[in-house]
Amino acid sequence: MLLIKEIVGFGSDSTGVNGLIEKAVSGRWIAGSSIEDAVKKTRELNKKRERAILNYLGEEFTDKKDVDEACNTYEKLIKEIKKRGLKADISLKITQLGLRISNEFALENYRKIVADAKRNGIFVWLDMETADTVDQTIKIYESSMKSRNTGICIQAYLKRSAADISKLAKKGATIRLVKGAYHESEAIAWNDRKYVTKNYESLMRRLFLHSKKFTIATHDSKSINAAMKLENEKGNKVSVTYAMLNGIRNNYADSLAKEGKEVSIYVPFGRRWLNYAYRRLREKENLRLIAESLLKR
Repeated sequence: MLLIKEIVGFGSDSTGVNGLIEKAVSGRWIAGSSIEDAVKKTRELNKKRERAILNYLGEEFTDKKDVDEACNTYEKLIKEIKKRGLKADISLKITQLGLRISNEFALENYRKIVADAKRNGIFVWLDMETADTVDQTIKIYESSMKSRNTGICIQAYLKRSAADISKLAKKGATIRLVKGAYHESEAIAWNDRKYVTKNYESLMRRLFLHSKKFTIATHDSKSINAAMKLENEKGNKVSVTYAMLNGIRNNYADSLAKEGKEVSIYVPFGRRWLNYAYRRLREKENLRLIAESLLKR
C-alpha cells in the first residue's frame, strides 16, 4: 500500500508523472468525491446510450459510523437517480454494509437499500470481495432474489466460481462476470492471468447455456468478440450487457454502444479511492490499458 501512495503522489508535488497518475485516478477512473460528480458522469454516459453502475467507494468497515454514512449516501444516491431520470444501477460491497461487524447487521442494511431501490425502480448489484466473504455474499444476495432488482458479481479467478454460477443460474440469478482483482492463494485461485482468462471464457459459455440475463464485464477484445458471437447465435433468447471500468477502454465501450450493444460503465465515486486504485494498478493485464488511459483525454 505504501508503494501505491508513493506512486499516486501523496506528499509530493502535483507535477510530473506523480501528478499525472494522481490526476488520472481522481479524474479519469473515479467520477469524483460527491454524488453530484457521479450524477454528472452518469449524464455523460447516458448521452452515449450507456448506463452507469455507481459504486460509493469504501470497504472492510469495522466502525458503525462508516457503515451508516455509506448507507445514507446510497439512500441519497437512489433519490438523485430517480429524481433526475438517470439510467444507472448501484453497486454495493457487503463489507461496506457492516459484514465485519456482523452478518445480521450487513443483511439488514442490504435489505433496506434493496427495498428502497426497488421502490424507485433501480437495480442493485452486490460486488464480490475477498474469498473469505464469498459464501456470506452469495447467501445475502440469494435472500433478495425475489425482489427481482438485484444481481451479483462472480469472479473468474476463483476456482469455485463454476460451481457458484451453476448453482446461481439454476435459481435465476442475474450475474456480472468479472476476472477479479484480489490476490488469493493458489489453492483457491488462479493468479496467472492466462488461466484466469481461460476460465473467464469457460464461465462465459456457461452463462450463455444456463442464464437468460447477465453481464460480461471485461476489457478483453477477444473475450468480448467471443461473447458477441455467442449472443448472435442465441438471438433474443438471452439479454447480454457488456461492462467496463470507468477510464479504461471507454472508447471501445462507446463503439459497442454505437453498434447497438447494451453497455454499462462501472463508475466509482467518493474519497476512499486508494484501495480501488491499488487493485487496478496491480492488474498486470490492465497496465498497458491504464497507461493509455493516463495519456488520452
